[in-house]
Amino acid sequence: MITDLTFQSTAYGAIRVANRLVMAPMSRNRATVQGHATALMAKYYGQRASAGLIVSEGMHPCQVGQGFANAPGLFTNEQAASWKPVTKAVHDKGGKIVAQLMHAGRIGHPDLYPSAHGSIAPSAVAAAGEAYTRGGMKPYPLPREMTVAEIEQAIADHVNAARLAIEAGFDGIEVHAGNGFLIHQFLSQNTNHRIDQFGGPVENRIRFAQQTIAACAEAIGAGRVGVRISPANPYNDIAEGDTDAIYRALVPSLSCDLAYLHIMEANNRDMTQQIRALWQGPFILNPHKDTRSWPTSTEVISPILNENLADGVALGALFLANPDLVARLKVDAVLNLPDEATFYGGDSRGYTDYPTLDQVV
Repeated sequence: MITDLTFQSTAYGAIRVANRLVMAPMSRNRATVQGHATALMAKYYGQRASAGLIVSEGMHPCQVGQGFANAPGLFTNEQAASWKPVTKAVHDKGGKIVAQLMHAGRIGHPDLYPSAHGSIAPSAVAAAGEAYTRGGMKPYPLPREMTVAEIEQAIADHVNAARLAIEAGFDGIEVHAGNGFLIHQFLSQNTNHRIDQFGGPVENRIRFAQQTIAACAEAIGAGRVGVRISPANPYNDIAEGDTDAIYRALVPSLSCDLAYLHIMEANNRDMTQQIRALWQGPFILNPHKDTRSWPTSTEVISPILNENLADGVALGALFLANPDLVARLKVDAVLNLPDEATFYGGDSRGYTDYPTLDQVV
């Protein structure tokens, strides 16, 4: 039984939403090679506008921040303009949407994009694993260690993207500081071997995250800036090392005037509860309590909200396969199952053709 709290309105900073369900950010790799949003993407997001809040797929805030083929960007006026039909499609149906800014750092491969750029990272440490390229699976290349000037430029790139997001009609942004991408690489011991003010002890390794988030908040208002973290998540070959110390330092240092803090949980409910106690602002949870909690089921929604573990529950695959998920939950309807073969790249199949309840009838 879904609790009534699910369908109650709330606010994430300056963003007022109609219900507590959040569409989690999901890469779908259907942008143009120039990083532009398309009419098909506008349809996709518009179909899911009944979510209280949509967090967009990750957008690279600069060219060197791109890590995947056909991933959207948000660093040119043309890219921003391409997102206006998307935000309009969501707003026309009463929804709210924020743009997730995601600098990939060392994750990626030159064969994946026309620019063929090399990756940059806190330190010259290659990620284990391989990238899926047009020429087959290839090892992640060795990234180049960023200079302090390049770190400052990366912060400025996030600020530029935040401003462009507002111009494009987004209700705010989400700074991606997890899942093994650039900001997470600065936080983690295995990817940050620096000996300057951005490396070494925890107070230095969290500095890039702090400065990036603060700069975005100053540019567009703290109430329109959310942050996503993924404590202890090993995705993209991350080994934080001192997880408890990282988040005990980082979380309280962030302004509680931010729109929200968003956790991508990785089988560590105890850590989630600790961070919840440290954070005084709005809180969103993408829940994976333990190894049996993948993929997320609708059964987790009510306990999380009833116990005040979070103000909003972020769901990924459930929204992917059910554009009318909110309506289905209200009447306890059967849910569509996601087609994993169509998750990344392609056309409308597995993207905008999932049936809604009225189409099934």
